[in-house]
Amino acid sequence: MTGSDGTVLVGVDDTPHSWLAAEWAAAEAELRGGALRIVHAVGPGPEVGYDETGAGLTRQVFEAATGQVDEARARIEAAHPGLRVDAVLAHDSPAEAILDSADDADLIVVGTRGRGGFAGLLLGSVSLKVAAHADRPVAVVRERPEPAEAAGVVVGVRDDRDADAVRFAVVEAARRRTGLRVVHAWTPVVWAGELAPPPELREDEQHRHRVLLSRAARPAAEYPQVRVDTDLVVDSPAAALVEASQRASLVVLPRHPVEGRLGLRLGSVTHAVLHHAECPVAVVPTR
Repeated sequence: MTGSDGTVLVGVDDTPHSWLAAEWAAAEAELRGGALRIVHAVGPGPEVGYDETGAGLTRQVFEAATGQVDEARARIEAAHPGLRVDAVLAHDSPAEAILDSADDADLIVVGTRGRGGFAGLLLGSVSLKVAAHADRPVAVVRERPEPAEAAGVVVGVRDDRDADAVRFAVVEAARRRTGLRVVHAWTPVVWAGELAPPPELREDEQHRHRVLLSRAARPAAEYPQVRVDTDLVVDSPAAALVEASQRASLVVLPRHPVEGRLGLRLGSVTHAVLHHAECPVAVVPTR
């Protein structure tokens, strides 16, 4: 982890949440000892339909777009001297431009509006599409106060298929010189209804989830320098992880394969956490 860990790619436009994502991505690239790639998309449409510039763009649109890219690069280079930065101007829709430019990137970073309350549901189609379709980790960054120095990394796990997400999380914790909290939340089926089940049934169900959590957290042992805490939470997974995000610098979630014809590309837990978490969220596809 002391050498180069590849490229961090960030999509930018002219909005404040985009600049926040770019700054977070630059800091992440420095932590990795890698490079930053800035991607700005000029989506296909009637205003870019004829080729005055050789790039399929009108001169006015081309100059505005290159100005934004140049400004983003200059701001990042001024704030992070020594960081290798390149920039791509893509004539495509934003999500496709980001996905198509990420072939050699280790991490994709996108921003969001960061609005609270019910407006928080307006995460943005670009962020959701990239997180749902990328074949590599995607970090979604929203505006929030800087976390305390002791804020650690949190990873939510469902079962031991989530090894890639745990490995990603423990490496991020090691880079940040902080701890890792592995969270498995569950809603007890046997506690439903008015009549409480016998204590032995409650204990048996809790034991099974504790064993599951222990197995899911095993990949973290590959980094003994990182303090790892496991947390078995009796709550809905989404609520537990949103609550954990209040004291975290990063929440990591696995992205499981789509289940069934009507399955969500991003599961309901991932959707809820992306919309409501109070820190950046990284979505890691499972194998």
